Amino acid sequence: MKGNPPILVVTPAVADAELVAALLSEEFDSIRVSTKPEFAVSDFEEHRPAVLILAFDKLEDAQEYHRELYRLSSVAPTVPHRTLILCTGSELWKAYELCKTAHFDDYILFWPATNDAPRLRMAVHNALRQMRQPPPDTVSAGQLVACAKQLATYEVQLDDHAVESRERINLATRSLSLAEQAIATELDGFLHKVRAMPNPRIMAPGDASDFQRTIEQLKTEAIGRHLASIRHTMEDVREWLGSLSLHAGPRIESARALRELAEKFQPLVLVVDDDEFQHDLLRELLRGAGLRLVFATTGLEATAGLRQYRPDLVLMDIELPDISGIDVTRRLRRLPYMTDVPVIMITGNSERSVVIECLKAGATDFVVKPFDKINLIAKINSSLSKLGVESGNS
Repeated sequence: MKGNPPILVVTPAVADAELVAALLSEEFDSIRVSTKPEFAVSDFEEHRPAVLILAFDKLEDAQEYHRELYRLSSVAPTVPHRTLILCTGSELWKAYELCKTAHFDDYILFWPATNDAPRLRMAVHNALRQMRQPPPDTVSAGQLVACAKQLATYEVQLDDHAVESRERINLATRSLSLAEQAIATELDGFLHKVRAMPNPRIMAPGDASDFQRTIEQLKTEAIGRHLASIRHTMEDVREWLGSLSLHAGPRIESARALRELAEKFQPLVLVVDDDEFQHDLLRELLRGAGLRLVFATTGLEATAGLRQYRPDLVLMDIELPDISGIDVTRRLRRLPYMTDVPVIMITGNSERSVVIECLKAGATDFVVKPFDKINLIAKINSSLSKLGVESGNS
C-alpha cells in the first residue's frame, strides 16, 4: 500500500527493527523505526504515526514504553493511531488480555517464527483501514439526545402557539362584532338626536328622510363592507391555522416519538479508578440512577476508553498506577470531542491546593471519598444537565 500514513516500529533491538521494516516494506512505504529509548518521545512526536508497532522482547517492556510515552508526551494522546504489539508464544494470553482491555489495539504472535507470516501485514492493513474510517461520533450519543429533547419541546410550543392564536382570533372576532354593534348604535343615536332638534329650520322632513337613508347606507355599504372584509380575513387565518395543525401532525408525531426515545436514553459514565472495590461500590451506589457505567483502571486504559466509548461524563480518580488522574484530565481536554464532557475528580484529599489543581486541569467538579450517595448523584446530574443531558432518574 504505497502512499500510506506513517508506520512507526519501536524496539531497542536494531535487528528486530530491520526485520519488521523488511517484512512491511513490500506493501508499505512510509515505515520509520525508533530504537533509542532516549528518543522515544521525540521520534513519536516527529513522525506522528497512524500505526505504532511495539516489538519488545517482553510485553512488560512494551507497557512501560507506552506508559512513559503518554506520561512525557503531550502530543501522543491527541494523535489518532492504532497500537500493535508483537509477542512470544509464552506471552500470547497476556497479549490477548492487554488488547481485550484496550491497552493496545491488536497483537501478533511474532516469536518464534510461525507459518502465519502475513499476519503482521494483515494487522497493519486492518489498522490503517480503521484509521481511514470517518471519526466515530463527532458528537456523543448524549449530545444527540440533548438535541432530540430540545427538538421534541417544539411540539408543546407549537400547540401552545396554536391555542393562543385561536384565542386571539376569537377575541378579535368578538371585538369586531361589538365594534359593529357600537357603530350602529352610535349612528342610530346620532340620527335620533337630529330628529329631536327643536329648530325645524335646520332640517326639513324630506331632508330627514334623505339623511336617514345616508346613515343606513353608511352602515351597510361603507362601514359594513370594511367590517365584513376584516371578518373574512380572520376566517382565512382561522382556516390556515387548521390546515397548519393538519399538515404538522405527522411531524409532531415524529417529534413525540423522538422525545419518547430520548427519555429512555441512559448517559454513559466512564469511571477511571484502579480499585476494583470502588468499581463495585459505584455500581451499587449508582444502581437505579439511570446511568450506564464502563470502567478503566489506568490512565492509558482511560485514554483508549475515551475514543472507544465517547462518554457523557467521566469520574476520574486522582491516584492512578501509571499517570495521575489530573494529568489524564489535562490531556483529555486537548481532544476535540472531550472539550465539553464533564470530568468529576474522585479524591480522598479535599485540600484546597488539590481542588485548585483539579480545576486548573479542566475538572468540572470533585467528590471526596468515602462517597455520599445523594451528593454523588446530585453532582452527576448537575454536570449532565448543563449539557442538556439527564439521567433516566433525574
